[in-house]
Amino acid sequence: MHELILLRHAEAQPASAGADDHHRRLSGRGEQEAKAAGKWLVSHGVKPDRVLCSPSERTRATAALALAAYSHVPVTEFADDIYDATPGELLALLDQHGDAGTVVLVGHNPGIERLVALLVEGRSDEFRGMPPAGLAVLHLDGALEPGNARLDAFWSP
Repeated sequence: MHELILLRHAEAQPASAGADDHHRRLSGRGEQEAKAAGKWLVSHGVKPDRVLCSPSERTRATAALALAAYSHVPVTEFADDIYDATPGELLALLDQHGDAGTVVLVGHNPGIERLVALLVEGRSDEFRGMPPAGLAVLHLDGALEPGNARLDAFWSP
């Protein structure tokens, strides 16, 4: 893998009392944010070889709306491991996809923002935040290891 795109899900509706967090849908604003993220990816020449996504409703919708900007993308792979994942768990998952050139991972905070910090800074306790539908484009020089990535772009709607 030489490029990793981390996309946080877009703005979701508030959780209902007693409802399962996995079933939260995107808000109207979130739908627009996800579409804008897809347009940004296409306009910056990002060509995903693999898409990994949390199975929650809001991440599935974010991925679908963002990837609709492409004429052709690989099938999205859903991984339960992304939901509520630590940076270490996300690294372990990504290690299984090292054969792909460009990977897009659609997930949640705090895992996504901490993974950016871990890969770029070498520490996951120093993170700057990742807004809804925020994108981090990371370039990897060699192995997928802490401190071994360069942040090429950061975008948020």
